[in-house]
Amino acid sequence: MKYCSVFLVLVFACAVAGLAHNGDHPSVHDTAAGVIERLRKSPGARKAMGWNAADAERFLTTSEKAVFASEHIRLVVTPAVRVYIVRGAAPEGELFWLRDGGFKKSDIVWLQGTNRLALWEKDFPAGEIGLGVNSLTGGGTHYAVVLKVLDNNSPFQLKSPAQLGVTTLTNGATIYADAEDKFRKVPDALKGAYLVQTLSTSRNVAKLVDIFRLTPHPATDRPDQIVLTWSDDPKTTQAIQWRTSTRVKAGSVIYQRKRDATALRRTGGSVKNLKAVTEVLSTPMNLNDPTVHRHAVVLRGLEPDTTYLYSVGSGGNDTWSEESEFTTAPAGVKPFAFMYMGDAQNGLDRWGSMLKSAYLQRPDAAFYIMAGDLVNRGADRDDWDSLFYNAAGIYDRRQLVPVLGNHECQGGHPTLYLKQFTLMKNGPPNIEKERAYSFEYSNALFVVLDSNLPAASQTNWLEKTLSNSKATWKIATYHHPAYSSGLTRDNEGVRDLWTPIFDKYHVDLALQGHDHAYLRTFPMKEKRRVATAADGTIYIVSVSGVKYYQQGKYDYTEVGFTNVSTIQALDIQVSGDRLVYRAYDIDRKIRDEFIIDKKAPAR
Repeated sequence: MKYCSVFLVLVFACAVAGLAHNGDHPSVHDTAAGVIERLRKSPGARKAMGWNAADAERFLTTSEKAVFASEHIRLVVTPAVRVYIVRGAAPEGELFWLRDGGFKKSDIVWLQGTNRLALWEKDFPAGEIGLGVNSLTGGGTHYAVVLKVLDNNSPFQLKSPAQLGVTTLTNGATIYADAEDKFRKVPDALKGAYLVQTLSTSRNVAKLVDIFRLTPHPATDRPDQIVLTWSDDPKTTQAIQWRTSTRVKAGSVIYQRKRDATALRRTGGSVKNLKAVTEVLSTPMNLNDPTVHRHAVVLRGLEPDTTYLYSVGSGGNDTWSEESEFTTAPAGVKPFAFMYMGDAQNGLDRWGSMLKSAYLQRPDAAFYIMAGDLVNRGADRDDWDSLFYNAAGIYDRRQLVPVLGNHECQGGHPTLYLKQFTLMKNGPPNIEKERAYSFEYSNALFVVLDSNLPAASQTNWLEKTLSNSKATWKIATYHHPAYSSGLTRDNEGVRDLWTPIFDKYHVDLALQGHDHAYLRTFPMKEKRRVATAADGTIYIVSVSGVKYYQQGKYDYTEVGFTNVSTIQALDIQVSGDRLVYRAYDIDRKIRDEFIIDKKAPAR
């Protein structure tokens, strides 16, 4: 095929946060916001909670529907082309602009693994082409755009802005400009055509279905959702965050060393009082509680290995929380335990029961790692309200170490995750703060990575962090597994870019989530099984919620099982430099266990 003369200009109208809308065309983003605001103020807002795509389409005005049908992606082409819209995981019927706009079902068979993709096609003359929104329901995957030149003798040129990409369609072609998903095998009829790499994160730009929520746990004037995290050195600082209604205009923390008092005093003596930073958290889709206040404090100058009593409130006698406590990290090497769990996500009430059971069983555990997908709907505050409600009494006493999962990025950006947690800002300088970070506790280094972003964005920082650490134990945690337990899931970027660095600096454990079936690998190095944990890294996948997946059979699997929720206790023992790992189910039964002994004689 001879390509020498199409001039292609792509204008991704408003689908990307931070991009200004160009030209006279109406913005999909602004139009969607107007539709939602009109609906939210209407008497039928609560009724819309039961909408489907057809209901949403009927609500649109003629002009709104026209914007959604043609202003999501705009192309200017020369010469004539055949446009293919390639649909993956999304109901075909949602795309009304395909149905009404002259597109027809293509006869080309395209399989992505075992799934057949849906193809729609239409011929366009040279000139401007407008393509519509991904769906009105949100979710699924964003469609791909394939262009096939109708006149092979015409010269062909392509030009696109930096936000989108254009590439030749071949086996293994990357589908999106902002994600690593690839087409495994391309139909012969389309090989050599041009793939316009859209943005995966724009799939929900016109979401109108299931947008309104009712939280079962609205805010009151009394503090709740009290959570401990770390935003700086765990030995000498403590971050505390909580929530109130907007009637409470300010907040503060009172605290003192536990050894100075049998109970926390309000004033006087060794009691300290620190004012919180108070911010408005607006979630207008929450119809019964659209706005709350989030309060956050970072206590500094604390003593290592010291237990403190504290209470949060707004100053009045009846607005203080119940007394709670936290303990700072030790100054030197000291044995400790911590808990790790995979996806909570679904069934948060049952997850809360298991969390409380684990706390009662192992009250000595210093902190809790959650390896992503803390909630199912990361952009919906009612899901977060449920998580915090079911974690009450635990995360106000033991620090939470959260990891970003894909469900926290619902809608394209983990806004609520970042607004509700105060975390370390020592991650890669080229990515958003608090998405990846590291900290040391006793003789262990913990590296938290964001596998929602391209793995390459964190490799330099990861290598620098590991190379600079003299910790005895090195533990990485992230969401998408390097070695999957799922049947059809694979995360090549994580495996290809991060595991060689784990090998180089001998990361002991990789704590992962995402696949909803328990997996423990053999020790792995250079993508192969090795004899002992002294030679390689052990990769674990766990699920703590109630959604389960099938499990694939892989030669790297040492232990695997399905349909079981677990929480893992890990004991770092200084005597002998041993790590003892146990996975417990909700009945406190041990489902898996192993020991890494760094001083054991080599085999």
